[in-house]
Amino acid sequence: MKDIAVYNRAAWDAQVTKRNRWTVPVSVDVISKARAGDWQVVLTPTKPVPESWFPDLSGADLLGLASGGGQQAPVLAAAGAKVTVLDNSPNQLEQDQVVARREGLSIRSVLGDMRDLSCFADNSFDVVFNPCSVCFVPDVRSVFMEVSRVLRPGGRLLAGFVHPIRFMFDENDLERDKLTVRHRLPYADETHLSAEELDQLRTDSEPLCFSHSLEDLIGGQLQAGLRLKDIFEDKYSDDLLSEYSPTFIATSAEKPW
Repeated sequence: MKDIAVYNRAAWDAQVTKRNRWTVPVSVDVISKARAGDWQVVLTPTKPVPESWFPDLSGADLLGLASGGGQQAPVLAAAGAKVTVLDNSPNQLEQDQVVARREGLSIRSVLGDMRDLSCFADNSFDVVFNPCSVCFVPDVRSVFMEVSRVLRPGGRLLAGFVHPIRFMFDENDLERDKLTVRHRLPYADETHLSAEELDQLRTDSEPLCFSHSLEDLIGGQLQAGLRLKDIFEDKYSDDLLSEYSPTFIATSAEKPW
């Protein structure tokens, strides 16, 4: 389990087989509406991304960063963007292609690690769309540096994050509607779970997760040369912790130069 990217690739491939909610392709009706200009996508579990966060998507070069699954990328392609998706999971990339073949859409799929965008030239994209996925890598600042490099001047990073507060609580107890503060931050499955829990994680094909501080999630974007434009908070609709605090954050940032 030391090679995080390799382990998480296999885990997400398995999640597609298990029909995890983030691996189920969108319907024909969703794409039909997107073609007519009626569309929404999410960076976090429930709250749609504001329309004002997007530029005119007609002909825009958009990178779906670690966003495979047949959900956001096909909608954005149907809305007019020229979409490339980079994802660590072949099966997640295939879910995008399932919709692309069904709907006659063009989506470029690239297998890779979100921390290494060396396959893309500088100033390649007008938008980088990154739904909650940086929790699957230990170093988020390297992601922002790469995003800043591949964005064109005036380009936008739209990103969703798990709020670090969520990682303080015992996940098993949360599933039983019980709040138990268990972990010191920063959190990593590798170091905070017992050997037995890690074995169960592997048995269940669950990906390895990491928390990131707000200093890294927001300050990291600023230090990468991005300018924060807007922010919103979100939560699960059926989660005890969400009754007390937002547990997700989404940000809109711009590359000013």
